[in-house]
Amino acid sequence: MWKKENTMPETRNLCAQFPLDLHQHVCEAREQSGLTTAQYITNLLLEYYEMKENGGKTTMANNSRTMAFQIPEDLFQRIKAHLERETQRTGRKLTQREFVLGLIEETLEAAERQAVEDIPEPEEEQPSEDAGVSPCEAQPESGDTQPQEDGEPAVWGA
Repeated sequence: MWKKENTMPETRNLCAQFPLDLHQHVCEAREQSGLTTAQYITNLLLEYYEMKENGGKTTMANNSRTMAFQIPEDLFQRIKAHLERETQRTGRKLTQREFVLGLIEETLEAAERQAVEDIPEPEEEQPSEDAGVSPCEAQPESGDTQPQEDGEPAVWGA
């Protein structure tokens, strides 16, 4: 009923008054997502109704997985300052998600290139003088040994 479609559906305006702190929270999250207000609110409502239809369970769209972890406050502030600098430099808002995904992809691509470079090339075997001769038939370099008959024990150092 409220499913996303590939064609542009007919739209209507929906206005609502809500507390300033919630408004601020929604605006910050929307900015981080890089979506327009209409896109962000539409996605929120679609996710909400999908969750209700699934008995309160969220589903992973587009075969996505969530990674969540904590970082030190000073690192968070450095990231935040970097995102602000990049936004000023490029004139386009760089989100935390874009930044972290970009770092992960760059690092994985470099590691994968390195792994390919680290695979040793197969060495070409140089044919030896005894090529095509089994080890038992090859003659030792010093000619002072005698062939051994089957069943005789080998004598070392004799």
